[in-house]
Amino acid sequence: MKKVELLAPAGDLDKLKTAIDYGADAVYMAGPDYGLRTASKNFTLDDMKEAVEYAHSRGKKIYITMNILAHNDDLEGIEEYIQSLIDINVDALIVSDPGIYSIIRSINQDIEVHMSTQASVTNFRTVKYWMDQGIKRIVLARELSLKEIQDIKKNIPGSELECFVHGAMCMSYSGRCLLSNYMTGRDANRGDCAQACRWKYRLVEEKRPGEYFPIEEDEKGTFIFNSKDLCMIEHLDKLIAAGIDSLKIEGRVKSQ
Repeated sequence: MKKVELLAPAGDLDKLKTAIDYGADAVYMAGPDYGLRTASKNFTLDDMKEAVEYAHSRGKKIYITMNILAHNDDLEGIEEYIQSLIDINVDALIVSDPGIYSIIRSINQDIEVHMSTQASVTNFRTVKYWMDQGIKRIVLARELSLKEIQDIKKNIPGSELECFVHGAMCMSYSGRCLLSNYMTGRDANRGDCAQACRWKYRLVEEKRPGEYFPIEEDEKGTFIFNSKDLCMIEHLDKLIAAGIDSLKIEGRVKSQ
């Protein structure tokens, strides 16, 4: 069986070291900006520098998430931030926004860049498109079936593919969500998701305000939007056989 990368999350330096010590081949994390987990402690530049040194001394890799869907004001200071990441020798940047990718390439042509699952890559032509633009790895959309993954690898045999195998599963398309923003003013696509899809909901008929109608499924009631965590441990062999190069664990906000 081919060697496949195990990619673990880290919300702070202690978790990063734990992930590496327990066998992760690479760790992904974020600085204070541009990542999709503002609830995580995240890393200062000095923390990231220490993380890179710790990982590289053990033959491991560090990837930095910059995968928000950026608004205009998000771009202030981004050039300096990208250059600082290059200067501390991170192994790759994870992006979803073509504008952010263009800024990275205007600064440096050599830094490895991965296309985030937020980009919703679901077919082999899109994989080829991003590879032609200089993207090294594609983090596939969560919606893909095993057969679709197989077909992508068959059509683009040189593609480097990553997929999630454990952790939270957004009910929105590839994690793009407007529900959180609409209900709480917290923008999930800029890292501040309120996890509204995991709240408990009850139905209210228009002419019966205050009268709630649960749709019973079990003794705990119904979670209309609730998404169960992904657990692919029994299917890892199939994913590897399908051509996945990196198995990604979700959970930068989790305590364990």
